[in-house]
Order: sequence, then C-alpha cells, then structure tokens
Amino acid sequence: MNSNDGLAGKHPSGSDVEVLIVGAGIGGLVLALELHRVGISCRIYEAATEIRPLGVGINILPHASAILTGLGLEEALSATAVLTQEAVFYNRFGQFIHSEPVGRPAGYGSPQYSIHRGDLQQVLVDTVLDRLGPGAIVTDHRCTFVDQNADGAIAHFTKSSDDTQLSPISAEVVVACDGVHSAIRKQFYPDEGQPRYSGVTMWRGVTVAQPFLGGATMARVGWLASGKMVVYPIKNDCDGNGRQLINWVAEIETPQRAQRDWTRQGKVEDFFDVFKDWKFDWLDIPALISGAESILEYPMVDQDPLPRWTFGRITLLGDAAHPMVPRGSNGAGQAIIDAHRLAALLAAATQPTAALLDYEAERLPRTTAVVLANRTMPPDTIVREVWERTADQPFDRIEDVISAEELSAISRKYQEIAGYTVQDLQILNDPK
Repeated sequence: MNSNDGLAGKHPSGSDVEVLIVGAGIGGLVLALELHRVGISCRIYEAATEIRPLGVGINILPHASAILTGLGLEEALSATAVLTQEAVFYNRFGQFIHSEPVGRPAGYGSPQYSIHRGDLQQVLVDTVLDRLGPGAIVTDHRCTFVDQNADGAIAHFTKSSDDTQLSPISAEVVVACDGVHSAIRKQFYPDEGQPRYSGVTMWRGVTVAQPFLGGATMARVGWLASGKMVVYPIKNDCDGNGRQLINWVAEIETPQRAQRDWTRQGKVEDFFDVFKDWKFDWLDIPALISGAESILEYPMVDQDPLPRWTFGRITLLGDAAHPMVPRGSNGAGQAIIDAHRLAALLAAATQPTAALLDYEAERLPRTTAVVLANRTMPPDTIVREVWERTADQPFDRIEDVISAEELSAISRKYQEIAGYTVQDLQILNDPK
C-alpha cells in the first residue's frame, strides 16, 4: 500500500481502502466525488499536462442528472447549462413529426442539461478540487499498464510531456476511466481490433445565434441517408444580447473518412452542400453551420461489448468499458451511472474485489443493451420511420404516415433500454 502518498482512508468496514482513478474525464471526476461522498479516499491521475475545456455540446439525461443533483451540483450546472424542456423531430423539409417533453416537464425529479462539455468538466474539476483538496488530480501522468498482487494494484506511468518513466503508484483498487483510447482496456484486450464504423460521419460545431423554438428545445431533423441534423442550445445569453450558444451536429452516411479522434478538425465544404437548402421558418441551418468558428469531424464508431470489465483489483468504467455510437445522448450518462453504482458497492462491501465483480454484474448487461440500441433503435428512429414510409418526400399530414401512439412507443422503448424512465430513476437512487 502507498499510504504516504495521501490516498489511504477508512472504509466503513474498518479496512484501509484506496482507489486510484485513471483519467479526469466525466466518469473519473464523478467517481471521485461519489467515493468522497461515501468516505473512500481516492486520487485521479490524468494524462493531459493541463485540464482544458474541450469538445462541444453534450446532453445529460435525467437518470444521470439525478446523480449530479445528489452530489449537490444542480446550482452550478444550472448556472451554465440550458435546462432542456422539449425534444422535437422534423423531416429534412422542415415538416413537424413529433414532440415530447423532457427533463422535469416530462415528470422527472431532475432536469435534462444541455451543456458545453468543457463547462461540465470544469464544474466537476472545481468541485473535486474543492472537496478533495488541491492534490486530488495529478496531471502529466499517462498510465501505460497496471499489474497487481495479493495486496493491491500497481499503476505504471510515464510523463505525457516527455515520456519520462515515473514511479509506479500502488492502490487497493484501480479504475480505468481513460476513455475510448484506454491503455488499460487494451492491456486486457490486446487483439480487440479497430472500432466498428457505423457508416456515418458527424461534423460538430457551436454557433452564437438567436434562440429557436422557445430556446430550450433539442431538434432532430432529417435522416442519415440524405442528411440529418441535431441542434440544441447549450448556453443562455452568451453575448449579453439574448443570443444562445447553439450546438449542432451534421450526420451523413459516408465511407469512413478518418480514425477515431475527438479533436480532428473538419472542413465545412465536405458536408455543407447537403444542408444548403435547409432554411426553415423556425431555423436557418446553413447560417448556423456557416457561423461556427471551428468544426470537428468524427466517425461514428463503437466497440463490440466486452465479456468482462473486472480483473481482480482492476476494472473499467465509462468509455473505457463501453464506447458507444454517440446517438441517444447516453455516453456520458452511462459513465455517471457507472461511477454512482461502483462507489455505492465499494462502500457496502467488505472486500473491494467483490464489489468490483458486483459492479460488473450489474452494469455490464445494462450498458451492453444501450450500445446495441444505439446502433439500431436510438430516439432518432422516429425520423427514420417517417423517412422510410414517405420515401424521403414531403407529406400532407403526419397522421397519415405514422400514428402518435407509434411515435411515442419508439421513444419509450429506448428510454426503457437506456434506463431512464421515471421508475428506473426511483430504482437507481434506492436500489433493493
């Protein structure tokens, strides 16, 4: 054990428990807060030399925001996020298909947040440093592999800045929260192969613009074969003149253009022509695209679900465990739930290794279902159904194409799989 490193703390059972978290992404930061809440000591080791706001918009659905609310983060998140009230669906001609309330208007006890990923991460970082102390996050530590013995797990690191070998660090448990490029996942699955490409490339950006459809709506427009857009605001009054920061995602079926890299820069000319005529009375999508300062390109990829996450004193969490196609607003949410349940199980267990196995048994089947659902039947299946039934043509009346009951059933099915019905939230926060 490495108690002189400041990790050791007392578990409710009376034994010393240390958790070393690899990665200061959303999953790792929430895990640190959850462990602190239940009295288990931990520290995060992050590869980046400094933690900087990255990415664009992200949605936190009620099943995950309930956990963040339970950590006392609602005020801080509500100050920087948009509390989304409604999800709407249109075809590429701007014709209305379906709408449904989300977040608290849908009956949940917690909001749905639409927020810049960097803002979410900053709230989490600030809270971790405030509650756990300034040494809770150690940067410039790239984890290369983890081994273990009867007494604990040992994480090995190099400096990201110059590849210098660093001293190994021991802990009772190591949790890999090191994302889609996880070195620890690769350690246990060296022959896993390349990510599975969905056939869709996405281009993402943020643009300062006037609010649309009331200023708290997520819109999904069109279908992948002929172009699809997802548009939602992530910050209110960002310029002092009432305009919002609008997140947009353009998705098109294409041959794979690049490897998995969240920071790859995209070019507007590669996709703009598909959307150049999408000017609706409620939103001018070409203007939205043209107004972005920068654009990111990403192949929509995932990995086949793993048979196991836990290896003795080491386990995987979040994208390291279950990278999924970014559809359905569920990637970060599932990582947050992983963190919540892992901390609770560690707090209740007399043996940490048993807790890791219980965590895997509980979470692996649920996240596997979400990974597979995101491939075939995410919420935007609603627009796919209309696209197929109309042969991608305008319609006279949506009721003649598909019933309101069918539309609601599609949405409800995904909620059941992803675990964010109102009943699921009750179970999540009060597990039997």
